[in-house]
Parts: sequence; structure tokens; C-alpha cells
Amino acid sequence: MRLTVGFLLNPIAGMGGAVGLKGTDGQEEEALRRGAVPHAADRAVRALSLLRGDDISWHTCAAPMGEDTLVSAGIDRFTVLYRPCNPTAAADTRAACRAFLDSGVDLIVFCGGDGTARDVFDAVGREVPVLGIPAGVKMYSAVFAVNPAAAADLIRQAGRIACRDSEVMDVDEEAYRSGRLAARLYGYACVPYIPERTQGGKQVFEQQDEERAKDDIAAFINEVMLPETLYVVGAGSTTARILERLGLPATLLGVDAVRNGEVVARDADEKTLLALLDEYPRAKIVVSPIGAQGFVLGRGNQQISPGVLRKAGLRNLVVVATPAKLAATPLLYVDSGDPALDREVVDSLQVISGYRIAQRKRVVHPD
Repeated sequence: MRLTVGFLLNPIAGMGGAVGLKGTDGQEEEALRRGAVPHAADRAVRALSLLRGDDISWHTCAAPMGEDTLVSAGIDRFTVLYRPCNPTAAADTRAACRAFLDSGVDLIVFCGGDGTARDVFDAVGREVPVLGIPAGVKMYSAVFAVNPAAAADLIRQAGRIACRDSEVMDVDEEAYRSGRLAARLYGYACVPYIPERTQGGKQVFEQQDEERAKDDIAAFINEVMLPETLYVVGAGSTTARILERLGLPATLLGVDAVRNGEVVARDADEKTLLALLDEYPRAKIVVSPIGAQGFVLGRGNQQISPGVLRKAGLRNLVVVATPAKLAATPLLYVDSGDPALDREVVDSLQVISGYRIAQRKRVVHPD
């Protein structure tokens, strides 16, 4: 059966990357001022030139949004269904995709980044399979081939291979440029899938997964917090998230104490913690290991001294860490300053790594 493919190109996709803009949405003029060179068309030609001998019926957009690319790839038989504005805009992508959909294409192929993926999804949703030739600065969505050659293989086999639901992500480019990743799930598109050729979401979504894991850990700890119990919360961004979820301030590089949803000590020292444990003997200690090093105690949280640990009881030690941190931390260590106490720590600890999820990690006692 002959395949009918709608193809479109975002001519400015990826221009901001080489000049340090971290994205091109609304930044084309600045990218050009910094000397950016468009490269999306080159990536598309690399993919489409591998298909010039295939029996594919091509539908596309006029001039820079598709027609020129097909000609450069050696494909001279196609139908122009849409004529974009000059310069092209997101509205052109959406309108072109609707034209493709109305013409009954089997697959829509686009060359761009996450912004283009969102525009395509806005227009067609899950009504027709889509595939991205990657050309953006960042591509957190899972609708792209891993590279142009993989895209050609996926296009060639579309219709004979299964599709999967793949994430389309909405990434705030302004936040991204300022060094903060703000991403959310925008929807699920239908994408032709071959392992190692279709991009996986987790490959490009690790940072977001890390933040989500912190939220999940915090949600679980908050859920199981006991009344009339003192919680000594150690240093780190994962433990800080527990307090933040309670609406409480957190000392990122210190130790805080909370009870019944209220802070009873901020940036507490050993003396303060010992006094609190005298007043509130029912207690839990929540800590997170140092990534890769694996120290649960004795590095960055010396305020949680042997005396504090003995008063609270080792059975009340709660360890939390994100899956990414645990993956980089094969072993755990304790170095409280009291070797006898360290030997009392069991040979493995349960580490809470998500909402009602835990992993068991081996504790090494070098002595």
C-alpha cells in the first residue's frame, strides 16, 4: 500500500542553540543578531534524501516550510497543500496540519523542536500518527526519531509497525533561559515506534523526573507524618522539599526540626536537637545520602550527632533519595564519629525513592 505523508518544516527551529539562547521561540531576531545559522532544513534533507526512491505520496507546504526541502532532498513529486505567511509562524504549522488531515494523509512528519510538536498536536491530536525529525534546541517530547536517519527508517516502515502513545511536553522557554526547567505534560501523540530509533521521554526528561520524584517523596513523607512526633530533617534539596510541601521554610544546607506541622527549630545545632529530644522524645530523623559518595551520616549533617541518634533511636532513621541519586550511589556509608554506633546500623537500609516506593541499599562498614 502506498504511504501518503504530510511534511512540514519549522525553518527557524534550533537556531538559538549554538548562540546560547536555549531556545528560538520569539528569539529569531536575537539569534540572527548573534550570528545564528538555520540548520533545520539540513537535518530534514538528511532524512528525506534517504527516501527519494521510496513509493511515498508527499503532501507539503510551499517554499521554506517544506517544498524547498523536498526539492533539495531529490524528491520532485509532491503536492503543495498550504502556503504559509512570510515569515512563518505557529499558526502556519497548525493550519498546514489541518490541511494534511483533511487530505487523508497516513502520517505527518515535521522537522522542529518541542514548540513545533505542540503546534502539530494542537492541530491533529491523536487523529493521525506524527513523527518529528529532531532539530530544536531542546527536545523533551518523545515524538522524535533519535536522528534524521532513524526518522527515514520510521517513515519507510510507517503503516507496518506499531504506534505508541508518546509524550508531548510543554517547556517554558523563558524559565529555561534563566536556568530553571519548568515543563509539563501537554498530551500524548500517536508515534511510529521502533526501539532505539524512536526517542524515549526519559532520555531527555531526567531533570523533570528528578523534581517529580522529590515531590512524590515529599507527598509520601507528609502523608505518614505522625502527630506529636518531632521530625529532624537533614540537609539537601530532597529533604527540603518535604518542608516546602508543608508550606514551611527549609534550611537547604542545615538541619530543621518540625512537629505537628510547625517549625520548632531552624538551622539547629546538636545542642538544640538534644534539648528538643528531651522535650519531645518521640522522634524521627529524615536524611538523604550524599550522591555518589553515599554517606548517610557524618557528611554535611554532623549536627545529627551520635548523641542525637541514640536519643532518637536508629530504628527511627528515615532515608530518602530520588531514583537518579540512587542510581549514582551504589553503596551507603555511615561515619557518625562513633564507630560502635555505626556498627549498629544494619547492613542494608530501605531508601524511600517515590510515593510508596522504596529501594534497599547495602550499607558498607569498612572496619
